[in-house]
Amino acid sequence: MELFQRHPRLQSGTGDQLNLKPLETTAFAPASIGNIGVGFDIMGLALHHPGDEVTARFTNKPGITIGRITGDGGKLPLDPAKNTAAVAARVLLEQLGETGRGIELDIHKKMPFGSGLGSSSASAVAAVVAVNALLGSPRLKYDLLHAAVLGDQAATGAYITDNAAPSLLGGIVLIRDGATLDVHNLPVPPGLYATVVYPHVEVLTKNARAVLKPDVPMPTYIRQSANVAAFVTALYKADYALLGRCLRDDVVEPQRAGLIPGFYDVKEAAMTAGALGCSISGAGPSVFALSTRETTAQQIGEAMMAAFGKHGIKSELFVSLVNEKGAEVIP
Repeated sequence: MELFQRHPRLQSGTGDQLNLKPLETTAFAPASIGNIGVGFDIMGLALHHPGDEVTARFTNKPGITIGRITGDGGKLPLDPAKNTAAVAARVLLEQLGETGRGIELDIHKKMPFGSGLGSSSASAVAAVVAVNALLGSPRLKYDLLHAAVLGDQAATGAYITDNAAPSLLGGIVLIRDGATLDVHNLPVPPGLYATVVYPHVEVLTKNARAVLKPDVPMPTYIRQSANVAAFVTALYKADYALLGRCLRDDVVEPQRAGLIPGFYDVKEAAMTAGALGCSISGAGPSVFALSTRETTAQQIGEAMMAAFGKHGIKSELFVSLVNEKGAEVIP
């Protein structure tokens, strides 16, 4: 038996095939926590909320068009060549040999931009799930991933899967190799809660990557490798004590912490309130913590918000179990 089970392509009876009458379909794709602290660019987990919705419908004009965008404050492009959702949908049509189809998208942004929660990934994922369902679900979920990542790449400039994969597939995801989409679902221990606090400060992904040094000292590499391995072990054993010991980032977090005002005070507040671990979500500025009870997760979030408040920073709180379903078609 393999240690990691690749997300099933051909598994039947799992709900991966979303069979709806092809008139108009709406899909929801959740936010995600990239990296999960220990796994820079190789791990991610899905939340239940927030997330984005995309509605797809047939039109007489061939190709992908955008009908309207809500919730974006006018920030997102209506040009389908520049919009993540439209790019992802176009790639899917090309893969299916359906370029003569005309499909219009309505995009409903229901999560903050530049938050470190995979906003562009959620839009791209919701688009491919909606279009796939509109066409009668010719592809399983996993096989939508490449199109979604290419859509996300239109916004980020990089082919990175640690947000798109969990948003699409759900759960906690390990990416052994992003280029080949060698993606695996890891076990989700029961009752694992994520607390996410989004401070109202801007951290551009390109700046968050620019601060990273290309070299890692050997002792740091050894510690980080051990923590990644222990994190995976903790998930399989549902060993929360081990999870807490290994949920630490000795490589990226120290380099990015300075981009988030008050980060270490926020982290200390989370740990004092009972978090198993706390780190930066994706490229930031959101900060996440993991815990095992809803009441504890809420208390952790309130403590983190209070810590940001002491630095004069307003913030938003999201508390969620790990979302094991991922993106889905909704009524």
